[in-house]
Amino acid sequence: MKLVSYKTEESAHLGLFIDGHIYNLNSCDKLIPDSMSEFLQGGEVLMDRAKKVDTDIKNGALAAKEEVFYELLAPVPNPTSCRDAYAFRQHVAAARRNRKVDMIPAYDEYPIFYFTNHNAIQGNGEIECMPDHFEKLDFELELAIVIGKKGRNVKAADADEYIAGYMIMNDMSARTLQMEEMVLNLGPAKGKDFCTAIGPWLVTPDELEKYKVPAKEGHVGNAYDLKMTCRVNGVEVSKGNAADMDWTFAEIIERCAYGVDILPGDVIGSGTVGTGCFLELNGTGLFNDPNYKVQWLQPGDIVEMEITGLGALTNNITLADTDFSILALKK
Repeated sequence: MKLVSYKTEESAHLGLFIDGHIYNLNSCDKLIPDSMSEFLQGGEVLMDRAKKVDTDIKNGALAAKEEVFYELLAPVPNPTSCRDAYAFRQHVAAARRNRKVDMIPAYDEYPIFYFTNHNAIQGNGEIECMPDHFEKLDFELELAIVIGKKGRNVKAADADEYIAGYMIMNDMSARTLQMEEMVLNLGPAKGKDFCTAIGPWLVTPDELEKYKVPAKEGHVGNAYDLKMTCRVNGVEVSKGNAADMDWTFAEIIERCAYGVDILPGDVIGSGTVGTGCFLELNGTGLFNDPNYKVQWLQPGDIVEMEITGLGALTNNITLADTDFSILALKK
């Protein structure tokens, strides 16, 4: 099942995406709320009702009216929180090698994550950035999950049961802002807080069963063979696979939920797949060739991310009409 949030006129709604069409869930079953956040609060009961509607539409048992004029939103337009992990060892190792520093042994001991701005979530469409963001503006190709039920001190062996669905994430990054604050050993903050794009829809775990593969040796939880790609202006710049995650989402959830509640609507990203950002690609290019021409996102660029089974997330990058700069305020 593919769940979407969309807007008609000034109102946001919850729907199903089926064969290129969107159907409003509330109009098909009045017991299902018309918003993703309220729907997720209902847990398995509402999820089962939605799956029945999905099945009935697909087999012709329900003649639902499709939406015609709508704007697709982020699947979870207002997450309760947004965390981003560091699950792909290939990305971490390559980035450290490019900086000529050793891999951190602690990486293999436990999964880590940071909190990003859950009020700056966006879906398909335009991403407006400030001038300072374009000082080494970057994409990050990631997989993400949404939590479907409340939990605390969840063990990894049980954690996959808390996942409502999967989607694509683009963890936008302003590298100059990021690196300036990381020098002070705090962050990431301003380099990350302006936009995290997710979408295009939320895919329930049952749809990914056919892609399931064993987790890496010594790890616990579900893993999936999902090809991940990113194109900028139609040119493929990044390619990886969700099966390359060293830390599973189950293990990440275990750490997130230690001593604290995880809540329906929490978004958790995987972290960047290997080759999944210009920071890594530029570093590898310069590591191999001092004359390598580096690349960063520019105004007008189109970023298209695609993951097997999860669809494609497309964003056009625009420049805000202002000359306001926080970099210029440095003492």
